[in-house]
Amino acid sequence: MAVNLDKLSRKELLELRDQVEKALIDAEKRERKEALEAAEKAAAEFGFSLCDLAQDAAPSGKSSKTKAKYRNPEDPNQTWSGRGRKPQWIHDALQAGADISELEI
Repeated sequence: MAVNLDKLSRKELLELRDQVEKALIDAEKRERKEALEAAEKAAAEFGFSLCDLAQDAAPSGKSSKTKAKYRNPEDPNQTWSGRGRKPQWIHDALQAGADISELEI
């Protein structure tokens, strides 16, 4: 299927581009459907449905939170894991002359 693009007008080239874009979208939909059917068939061979396997692969909903590494001695409810921006209470304590190791839990 050789198309001589040099002989096509600008209008014809734009129409061809639109047709190609539509064909690409249709091809992706078709391939997704085929992949889904193949995945369902493979899961069924092991006695599962895709829903069963998706539930196993899905995150539990709650991400694991990094444990606190530092605690504010003036307010024990304020903690910091040591990741990300330092909270203001860390800055204040360091400016007051505290060593970061003094704030470790």
